[in-house]
Amino acid sequence: MSGFFSWLPGQKKTNSRDVAKDRLQLVLVQDRVNLSAQQIGEMKDELIEVISRYVEIDRDGIDITLTRSGRQSRLTADIPILGARH
Repeated sequence: MSGFFSWLPGQKKTNSRDVAKDRLQLVLVQDRVNLSAQQIGEMKDELIEVISRYVEIDRDGIDITLTRSGRQSRLTADIPILGARH
């Protein structure tokens, strides 16, 4: 899955096939972890809020993915850090 949150506003996709694939993956993972799209979006916002308390981040460069491998789900966050908060 190229970007779990790619369907959110501000995220870009290269073609409709990739968008459809990511949306299907979203439905499958949501079912697996029993979270709604709203809950996942709220979780992303809260993660960004907490991390922002300690460091400055590049909000445009954030990529958070939720993937499934067998019976295990994995949340991965790629958050560019600009520097420490003072």
